[in-house]
Amino acid sequence: MYCNILAANECKGQMLPPQAEKKMQAWIRSRHLICSGNFFILETVEYPTVERFTECVESLGGTLITVEPIDKIWIGDHRKVILYQAKASLHTPHHDLKQYWFKYGGLKTRFDRGC
Repeated sequence: MYCNILAANECKGQMLPPQAEKKMQAWIRSRHLICSGNFFILETVEYPTVERFTECVESLGGTLITVEPIDKIWIGDHRKVILYQAKASLHTPHHDLKQYWFKYGGLKTRFDRGC
């Protein structure tokens, strides 16, 4: 039965909660994802990452609040890319992402000017 559910979720492109939590932990360690109050904020230059973040948040029972292009940053000497910021609320009490962020995360993302 579990294999059929897993196959159905993969066919629809839905992410399972354990996969979503691991992906979000990786973003915390890489300083793409920070916690600010009751919100999780992801900054990235790749829009498909924003889409994966949305899937993770929804899989964990949260809600995506906003996605905004906040800046254009230089990659190398000749290329400018758009920096996206996605803000989400994870209001479910059963996940430990905030505690994980306290232990392994930072107060600023890797794209903050002060870093």
